[in-house]
Amino acid sequence: MQPIAETKRVRRIYGKGDAAVHALRDVTMQIPRGRLLVLKGRSGSGKTTLLNLLGGLDRPTEGEIFFEGNEIGRLSDGQRTELRRRNMGFIFQSFGLLPLMSAAENVEFGLRLAGVPKEQWKQRIQESLELVGLTKRASHRPFEMSGGEQQRCAIARAIAHRPSLVLADEPTAELDSRMGLTISRMFRDMVRQEGMTIVMTTHDPAIMEVADDVYALEDGEISRYEEETN
Repeated sequence: MQPIAETKRVRRIYGKGDAAVHALRDVTMQIPRGRLLVLKGRSGSGKTTLLNLLGGLDRPTEGEIFFEGNEIGRLSDGQRTELRRRNMGFIFQSFGLLPLMSAAENVEFGLRLAGVPKEQWKQRIQESLELVGLTKRASHRPFEMSGGEQQRCAIARAIAHRPSLVLADEPTAELDSRMGLTISRMFRDMVRQEGMTIVMTTHDPAIMEVADDVYALEDGEISRYEEETN
C-alpha cells in the first residue's frame, strides 16, 4: 500500500554562511496509512521542522515531500493551503482556539475552512465532540474549560472534517500526567476506530507506549526507528 506521506533526502537550512542552521539533514522516511507515528528527540532536534514540512507549512531547502503520491513542494501557496484545509488536521501546543467561540463553534469554524457542506455540520460537530468526551461542554468557551478540555476541543476541531492525516506538535506538553494518558489513549482510539493517520512530536512516554512507530531525531537526522507491537 502506498504510504500516505513520504520524505526523500529532505534538508532544511535556516540562514546562510557561518550563521546557517541545519535543522534537518537528509531525512528519508515513509508514513504508512492508519498508524500512530511519533517523532521524539530533544529540543532543537528537528521534530517540529519535520512536522511543518509534512504539513506544507514550510518548504524544504532540498529534497522532496509527498502527500498521497503528489510532491507538495511543487504546489503553490494557495494549493498547499487548500490541501491542508481539506486533507489534514493540525493540533498545536497552544490549542489555537478562538476565545469568543464555544467548543461547538470552534469545531464548526474548522468545518467551514475545510469546505464541508453546511448540512453536515451538526452531525460532524456532535460526533467529534462525543469522540473526545466534550458533549456536555459544547456551549462552553475556552476560558470556561480546563487545559485538558481545551486540548480535547482542539483535537475535535482538527478531526471533525475527517482528515486523512493529523499532525500534532507536543499535544500533551501542557497537561498533567493523568490527562496526558487520557489524550494518548484517545489518539490510539482515533487511529483504530476512524482509520486516521496521526504523526506527532512528543516527549511523553505515555504516547510512545501506544504508538505504532517511533522515530528518534538527533541533530536533524533520524537516529533510530522503532516499530511498536501494540
